[in-house]
Amino acid sequence: MKKDFIVFGQPLIEQAEIDEVVDSLKKAWLGTGPKVAKFEKMFADYKGVPYAAALYSCTAGLHLSCLALDLKPGDEIITTAMTFAATINAIIHSGATPVLADIDPVTWNIDPEEIEKKITPKTRAIIPVHFAGRPCDMDSIMDIAQRHNLFVIEDCAHAIETEYKGRKAGTFGDFGVFSFYATKNIVTGEGGMVISKDENKINRIKMLGLHGMSRDAWKRFSDEGYKHYFVKEAGFKYNMMDLQAALGIHQLPRVDKYHKRREEIWNRYMEAFSDLPIGLPAPVEEETRHAFHLFTITINKEKNGISRDEFLEEMTNYNIGVGVHYLAIPEHSFYKRRFGWKPEDYPEATKFGRETVSLPLSPKLTDNDVEYIIDTVKKILL
Repeated sequence: MKKDFIVFGQPLIEQAEIDEVVDSLKKAWLGTGPKVAKFEKMFADYKGVPYAAALYSCTAGLHLSCLALDLKPGDEIITTAMTFAATINAIIHSGATPVLADIDPVTWNIDPEEIEKKITPKTRAIIPVHFAGRPCDMDSIMDIAQRHNLFVIEDCAHAIETEYKGRKAGTFGDFGVFSFYATKNIVTGEGGMVISKDENKINRIKMLGLHGMSRDAWKRFSDEGYKHYFVKEAGFKYNMMDLQAALGIHQLPRVDKYHKRREEIWNRYMEAFSDLPIGLPAPVEEETRHAFHLFTITINKEKNGISRDEFLEEMTNYNIGVGVHYLAIPEHSFYKRRFGWKPEDYPEATKFGRETVSLPLSPKLTDNDVEYIIDTVKKILL
């Protein structure tokens, strides 16, 4: 048995980030300040957009993006049945009603044909989720949005590097929302970013993210002199701290280096597991860039002689951290009670959610770690 536990999604933190955090501590500027502004500019440049707003989390970004649409009670937002709870909760907290669409069984992304079926006179927006880092079918989704006059908020929590037909994920819709949580492809511990081509929308998100105040805290207390603020809306405490941005401004320049390493691990897994009776991710589509955020396999008891949950337990016994991304949204008791959703109404998402396992995929993994994971999977299944 491997001596040290392989942590699922463990980030690679290098000395530059540590030094930058220490610099923030020495300067005693811990909250929203110049490093947040620098990180916003760097990320906007990386995505090729003019505006970005750094926030405490991707969840905050989704929530504020929904609010920025000026939704009314009863308005509906369509999203995927295969996503993290944050996507659904952001819609709920904005006052809108979430409507689920099933997934494509090959890509595991939201199925555009299912979106079309769910549109009603109350539909205001679509939130596609680029699951595991694979881009959604944005041509079809944007066509639907344009024909029905709908907003689009791209949930890019898994998709920092993702591209679709030469365009970067997050640049298709009205907003693109990203995550820098500790398990993501680049990290700030907690953290998120909203991008847009609309300056007014981004300014409103920044204002809503800091109590609805008219000026950022770091501008009010800078050496330019005190600036009075005015509360324009009842906002939230969603701002990113310089302590978080201190990590991001060094992580972002390594995004392609880390992506290359995850691709190497992904390809090694695909090669090693090709002869096993398990479900593997679909090949990467032409004219796209997969972020390789999650490597997901599916375990079926009839085919493998072991259930998904038994497999999870066995992997843990061998000191390997694994994940489940995700149980389908209709499986959760709260959403069943609140909306009456039934798992059987979303058969593809439900089937996938009951069989899926995410294996470790991080640039911090060594070649020996990867081979140990492969050997363990085969030991359990063969």
